[in-house]
Amino acid sequence: MTTLIIQARMGSTRLPGKVLKKIGGKTLLEILIERVGRADSIDKIVIATTDKAEDKKIVDLAKKLGLDYFQGSENDVLDRYYQAAKKFKADIVIRITGDCPLMDSEVIDRVVGYYKQNSDKFDYVSNVHPPTFPDGMDVEVFPFITLENAWKNAKLPSEREHVTAYIANHPEIFRIGNIKYEYDASSVRSPVRLTVDRQEDFEVVKRVLENFSDKKDFGLEDIMDLARKDPEIFLYNGRHERNEGMKKSLEEDRRFLSDGQYGV
Repeated sequence: MTTLIIQARMGSTRLPGKVLKKIGGKTLLEILIERVGRADSIDKIVIATTDKAEDKKIVDLAKKLGLDYFQGSENDVLDRYYQAAKKFKADIVIRITGDCPLMDSEVIDRVVGYYKQNSDKFDYVSNVHPPTFPDGMDVEVFPFITLENAWKNAKLPSEREHVTAYIANHPEIFRIGNIKYEYDASSVRSPVRLTVDRQEDFEVVKRVLENFSDKKDFGLEDIMDLARKDPEIFLYNGRHERNEGMKKSLEEDRRFLSDGQYGV
């Protein structure tokens, strides 16, 4: 079974409760679920949230939408993913995050399709090593055995908090494949950032959705066309760096290593 697992929680340093913020009467998480539900490659969608009381709202939403859900560790996201995949008997895992409401189902199908066509060559396929798609279109695909290997062996804080960091850090163990997005970056004035981490990101997503209010199935190419025609929309949040959370995790790694805990 090919299972899409969406990690989502209410806690956020820069924009608390972001996944349940609403645009047009729907939460960002609902918008995301509606969009990824169009992907042909997905058999099941699972929401992986935490066991904290504040995340009961996410559980309630999953129930309302008739989706499976799993509650686990807030900080050990790798364990949360592994336990969710194990509970729902995932053979192939698709990983996306709940703060990417404009995810394109065709991008998911492309990455999953590439993995399935080359499953004898790769243990992990994504479009983020290196990242060439706009931030907010990240998709990772891997078999359960790869996830289990990472779960058993990852020790660093960054490798527990970021589900696939152990895989990316060990190309000598895992055969890693990547999908590239071919487009002319010079054709847009600012990086197109479609993830929601700050209020500025939320405003950009809101404006994009408003532009496509009459076209519910718009995809990445439509967004890129919009960026060329109306670049001012994307200048608002284009200055923010990608994967800022990883920098904080790497600081925790340094403290972890200085305390002599590695290898325990």
